[in-house]
Formats: sequence, C-alpha cells, structure tokens
Amino acid sequence: MRLVVARCQVDYAGRLTAHLPMATRVLMIKADGSVLVHSDGGSYKPLNWMSPPCALREGSTEDGRVEWTVTGKTDDTLRILIEEVLHDSSHDLGVDPGLQKDGVEKHLQELLAEHPATLADGLTLVRREFPTAIGPVDLMCRDAEGLSVAVEIKRRGEIDGVEQLTRYLELLNRDPLLTGRGAVRGIFAAQAIKPQARVLAEDRGITCAVVDYDALRGMDDDAEHRLF
Repeated sequence: MRLVVARCQVDYAGRLTAHLPMATRVLMIKADGSVLVHSDGGSYKPLNWMSPPCALREGSTEDGRVEWTVTGKTDDTLRILIEEVLHDSSHDLGVDPGLQKDGVEKHLQELLAEHPATLADGLTLVRREFPTAIGPVDLMCRDAEGLSVAVEIKRRGEIDGVEQLTRYLELLNRDPLLTGRGAVRGIFAAQAIKPQARVLAEDRGITCAVVDYDALRGMDDDAEHRLF
C-alpha cells in the first residue's frame, strides 16, 4: 500500500462530475489498484475513489505541477493535481487473514447447548451435532413433554437455513426412536432472522427464536465464576 499526504485538488469525471478544491488530504493506493482520497474527517468513507480495475499514471501539467490521472474500466477519470507532497511511503501489508467475527455459529451452538431453556421453557439437551444422512443437526433436545426438538443455529437467519432445517426434520421424522411420543419439531435460532425466513419457517411449523448473544455470554461468565 502506498500512502501519500499532499495538498491536492481532485476532479472526477464520469457518470457525474465532482470537484474537491485544493486542501491537504491522504491519497491511498492499494495493491488491488484502487485509489482513495481521504480527509481527516468523515469516518471510514473516502471523499472520492476509483475502484479496480483501474490504472494510475503519474505525469505533470504544462506549468510543471504533478498530476495523477486515474482511469477506470469505463470512461471514468479521476485527476489529482498535487501542489505539495508532505509524506510518501509504501508498505507491504502481506496477506490479510480476513475478519474474524465474534459470536460465530460454533460459539452460539456451545452457549445454547449449555442453556437450551433460553430457546423454550423446559428444553433440555440430548446431543450436539446429532447425525443424519445429510449432515449433523446442531442440537437435538427434548421439551418438557419429552418430545424431540431439532435446533438449527445461524448467525443470520435466512431462507437457506429454514430449508436446511426442513430437510433435517423430514429425515428425523422417519426415525421411530425419535417419534415414539410424537413428531420431531424444529426451532430455527439466530441472532437476527429475516422476515421472509420467518414467514417460511412459521408456514412449515418451525418455531423461530432470536438469540441474544451478549446475554448468553453473560450467563456463561456467571457459570465460570461460580465456586460450586
């Protein structure tokens, strides 16, 4: 990545036109070819930018001032007229491992396995990763009446997750060991459930449960600090 702090003027021409008058700004040129123009405010959003694929050409104007011309895959053009360079450095950041989000499905599964009653009163855990012919169900539980309950856990509840739980339930309800007292029902648990997914789940008799991850972690912390 190349970082340049400079007094510059920026003009964009393309689907629309935009002009940034002369001022001190940060010019960021990333390894993927993108060029971004930042000020000292506005949070993370650049004032102007050119997304890859694009090409940067460094030249000069007739009066000898440095001018960058950035051309995009269409006819878009970003012209940066530089009056003074205050800083210019390049840094090899290496391969980024990507964002690791807190509250991934595995941790949600662990927390809900310890506290299944947060999904429904009287719910108790039978087994995590209950096997089926098409993959494991996240949690197999029993309700207060002794009926089997399959729980599918997602960070974001979408239609695909409902479809997945539906396929599990179709297989589980063929097992007489699970259906001796009645049909296996399903709970679709997530930190957030999209309206379309909720409608589909309820239409198929599946209960939706929105999980408060922070509250679950608080319960987990309490358990860790108990003496007995």
